[in-house]
Order: sequence, then C-alpha cells, then structure tokens
Amino acid sequence: MCSMIPSENTKNISQFEDKSLLIVDDDNPFRERLARAMEKKGFQVSQAEGVKKGLESVKQKKPAFAVVDLRLGDGNGLEVVKEIQSSNSKSRVVMLTGYGNIPTAVAAIKQGAIDYLAKPADADDVERALLADPNSKAAPPENPMSADRVKWEHIHRVFELCNRNVSETARRLKMHRRTLQRILSKRSPR
Repeated sequence: MCSMIPSENTKNISQFEDKSLLIVDDDNPFRERLARAMEKKGFQVSQAEGVKKGLESVKQKKPAFAVVDLRLGDGNGLEVVKEIQSSNSKSRVVMLTGYGNIPTAVAAIKQGAIDYLAKPADADDVERALLADPNSKAAPPENPMSADRVKWEHIHRVFELCNRNVSETARRLKMHRRTLQRILSKRSPR
C-alpha cells in the first residue's frame, strides 16, 4: 500500500489528541487486515464483530473515529453509528457496505456518518475519509477498483455468505452454475 498523500483538506492523525478507532465489521479477515493497517497509520484500534459488541465497546470507550459496516450478522450498523454520535458528537464515523445504494447512504449521513465507502475499501481510502475536512468535498479515489474487480468481489462475497455452496450462490446471483464455477476458478482481476 502506498502512503497517503496529504492534501489541503486532509489532516494527519498526529494532529488529533484522541486517536481511538473502533472498527465494527462481521467479516473477520477484512476487519483484522484493516485494523493492522490502521494501527500502522497511528490509530489506537479496537474491534467489534457485530451490533451488540459494537454498542458495548462504545459504552466502554467513546471512540474519536469509527468504521462501521452497514449490514452486520446481528443487525444494522446504523444502530452503532447512532450510539457513537449520541455519546460523542465529535466522532468521525465512516460507514462501509458491500451493498451501496442512495437510501442507505442518506440514512448513514443522517445518523452522523461523515462518509460512506463501498467494500472492500482499502486502508488508505478509509484513512482519507476519516481525516478529511468534514466541510469540504472528498477527492475521488486514487486507484478505484475496475468494474470487473467489483463484480468479482461481489460474487465471492455472496459465495462466502452461502457457505461456499455453488448451487445456492448461482441461484441467488441468477446465473448458470457452470458460469459461476468458471468465474470462481479464475484469479481476481486488477
């Protein structure tokens, strides 16, 4: 990963007194990777894998920053965002989702999120969103994923959610089973 290039509307984590970051996501490998990357960037990271643990974590320590997945195994991440904002209105919260659409983006912003990123977001994009000046427009991503990569990521996410069952995944994606098997056997596009 490349280091973030500071711009005039982005602060540095060293400029903040409280560097606490809560990551709430039920995708364990993604959450662990993001936590390690954010620790290297200077954040003091705590993790939660669902709404219940996220709410408990917020009550124990009010985070200055948070990255919250919208859809969690035990509920909606907006509940966690609402709790974070009610306990610390200065918190900077970024909403993550694999299912981005306008109504959920609007709901996240109304609950207090400062930005909304599609999964899988990399640590540089998350850092940029967390540290951006809330009064300025966000810059477009430096290296956005290609459409092929987004499609590949979505198919693999649904495959994992279906417990790696090819038939069930094909049915939910409304595609032929053999077509899905060919896609799953290929490497990820860039």
